[in-house]
Amino acid sequence: MGVARAFGLLLGVAADGAFGDPRRGHPVAGFGKVAQRVERTLYRDNKTAGVLHVAVLAGGATALGVLAERAGRGRPAVRVVTTAAATWLVLGGRSLAVEGAAIGRELDAGKLDAARDRLPHLCGRDPSDVDADGLARAAVESVAENTSDAVVAPLVWGAVAGVPGLLGYRAINTLDAMVGYRNQRYRRFGWASARLDDVVNLLPARLAAALTVTGAPVVGGSWRGAWQAWQADAAAHPSPNAGRVEAAFAGALEVRLGGRTVYAHGVEERPVLGEGRTPDSGHVTRAVELSRVVGGLTTVLAALVALFRARR
Repeated sequence: MGVARAFGLLLGVAADGAFGDPRRGHPVAGFGKVAQRVERTLYRDNKTAGVLHVAVLAGGATALGVLAERAGRGRPAVRVVTTAAATWLVLGGRSLAVEGAAIGRELDAGKLDAARDRLPHLCGRDPSDVDADGLARAAVESVAENTSDAVVAPLVWGAVAGVPGLLGYRAINTLDAMVGYRNQRYRRFGWASARLDDVVNLLPARLAAALTVTGAPVVGGSWRGAWQAWQADAAAHPSPNAGRVEAAFAGALEVRLGGRTVYAHGVEERPVLGEGRTPDSGHVTRAVELSRVVGGLTTVLAALVALFRARR
């Protein structure tokens, strides 16, 4: 089982690198539409409704993964294919790199409007009044956070729990992106999705930070700076997970992240991460390169974990 899982993970990563997200009919987008319909039915302004919401949707996705695993029982080729397909569909490594690199190019060319148009592809921030420095900071922060959420975490859960882990994790992370806000509508209803997303990302976020420290020298970054910023600044971040990898990226690239951050639901004052200069277009490009390095290291570790589980 573990050997098939390891090969499936590697093939899925290769497919993501070669093809990226499907341009039409992406299952994650389909899941989002289903989630919207379920929300319309279950929505109440309380936590109990939110718990039911995430239980139905994340539980359903995990159950689908269990069925896929059972279909491959005793059939290694089927298990490889289902694991590879699930890995490809839940990973976002290529899309993250493409969008991040594009913003870096637009900023380098001085095309701020084009960079503003691209920013929503990376994050939910309002780009309308953001200057070049703010766009670069937002891009670096988003590349860092999404390296953990869209690359490291899916591979960790895929290595540990196979297809159910891959599908279940992506469902939880998608629900958090949809309803995990602290605004009037979702403060109580989205509480369960947000907290569950925090739980399933606890280990992956710290692994992402550790691999950022390890991989920093590959892109000409500072492993010592990554370690120091992670240890000194991450705990001040409002997220128990995003702050770890964002701080590590800040230290690795020797830039300063954090500050005033404008979302559709309001303005947040984020703590300062790192002690370097304000990031620019070159730092966005290097953040993308560092993200790829972290993704490659995670792929190797995920395959080794799956093989180790097979031996046990």
